[in-house]
Amino acid sequence: MGRLAVLIVVIVPVVAWFIVKPVRVIAPQWVHVTCNASRTLCVDDALKLAEALALRDEAIAFVSAKVGTIEGQPRVVFCASQACADSFGLGARSAVTLGQFGTVIGPRAWKPYYVRHELIHYLQSERVGVLPLLFKPQWWVEGMAYALSEDPREKLVEPWEGDRAVFRKWLAQVGLAKIWLR
Repeated sequence: MGRLAVLIVVIVPVVAWFIVKPVRVIAPQWVHVTCNASRTLCVDDALKLAEALALRDEAIAFVSAKVGTIEGQPRVVFCASQACADSFGLGARSAVTLGQFGTVIGPRAWKPYYVRHELIHYLQSERVGVLPLLFKPQWWVEGMAYALSEDPREKLVEPWEGDRAVFRKWLAQVGLAKIWLR
């Protein structure tokens, strides 16, 4: 039993740190970013701290007012450089949210609707739970984030456009007050 405990407590987190890079959002200060005292806002370029703070605060206020109140303090890492984004394993993605552990915003995603989109995913994990969210249909998870973030793009690439359309149709039937009952 002792070896199993060592494996679970020591080895698995170390392996995850190197293989599953988005997990680095749990301790972003180890990835050469500067974080505020509460470690809820981090940037790789200190000159962009005010912009990152404004984007994060606007997104929290927007999502709380239009989708549902965010109860926790989301950790958001803003990467101005591709090197920073790569260190968190973004790859081709613009941004990623890892449950309630945190969000990484890549250099292409420094726009209000991108940050709102990711904080809607954070809210989904708060309301539904991280594991149950994995079993929700993609049209509900991604469709909600694209539709309710007020993403201005008229046409998204598939499958996102289809997910947004299915979600909008479903939302028109059930109403905003019942979105968490699915």
